[in-house]
Amino acid sequence: MAPRNLDITIPDQTGRRIVVTGGSDGIGLGIATRLAAAGGELVLPVRNRRKGGAAIERIRATAPSASITLRELDLSSLDSVAALGQTLLAEGEPIHLLVNNAGVMTPPDRQTTADGFELQLGTNHLGHVALVAQLLPLLRAGRARVTSQVSIAAARGSINWGDPQWQRSYDGMAAYRQSKIAFGLFGLELERRSRRLGWGITSSLSHPGVAPTSLLAARPEVGRDADTAQVRIIRALSARGILVGTPRTAGLPALRAATDADAGGLLLSPSGPGRLGGAPAEQRLYAPLQSEADAARMWSVSEELAGVRFPG
Repeated sequence: MAPRNLDITIPDQTGRRIVVTGGSDGIGLGIATRLAAAGGELVLPVRNRRKGGAAIERIRATAPSASITLRELDLSSLDSVAALGQTLLAEGEPIHLLVNNAGVMTPPDRQTTADGFELQLGTNHLGHVALVAQLLPLLRAGRARVTSQVSIAAARGSINWGDPQWQRSYDGMAAYRQSKIAFGLFGLELERRSRRLGWGITSSLSHPGVAPTSLLAARPEVGRDADTAQVRIIRALSARGILVGTPRTAGLPALRAATDADAGGLLLSPSGPGRLGGAPAEQRLYAPLQSEADAARMWSVSEELAGVRFPG
């Protein structure tokens, strides 16, 4: 049985500006709630303002005095990412924590973003790459910790270098794995470049294991009209405390990665059987994430596709 009372201590976040993507429900909402309750000044960028407003109400039910600002962000649109970046840059407040948590998973048919990218690569990876690039001056000013949420799916698969947009043949799970491998390679390369170039940013990876969230549930916006069989099984296991986690416990690896001073360059995950649930702990990097040459290549490809350029 998986313990249901798992927890970690979150250091005081008073005076720290925190940005969490995908914070309007599921794991992201839990992460945002804990960081706001610890005193952080939470910036909640959301695609759906109604859901964002409901999320604020839920956060304030736990942390009545929480400081929360709602912003608009659609990671599947580079124009939307740039608009958020311009807004936050104009405000000029350093960012101390950035948790790149939002994502989509396995639409049944190939879909594209507003910019023509395969939906999972564009949303899970390129949108976040562009966000980090847009916010880099504020992240440097805050000597920020950047945590990028990958997936247990990144343990297998590879980058489809010859057809990264899956235009010739679409495999939803292979494309999802690629998006998370690409994002993991980027997060690790961000840590290396920050150290080498003196950016003062600490970058780490986390993955939530397996928990019942909206990723595999009915999501008409990605062409899924009904819950998948997988999410129904996961819900049943989670409710019984068997093997997998809950949305609350699944957020603990990202929270530890974001607040543990020694987590730079690491992958934090659940520590239970199969890394599906359990207390957060360091995990050896998945094989697809271990190549520094692949990480440097992905960095360059991502800059080109996302239309951004990092210094150095």
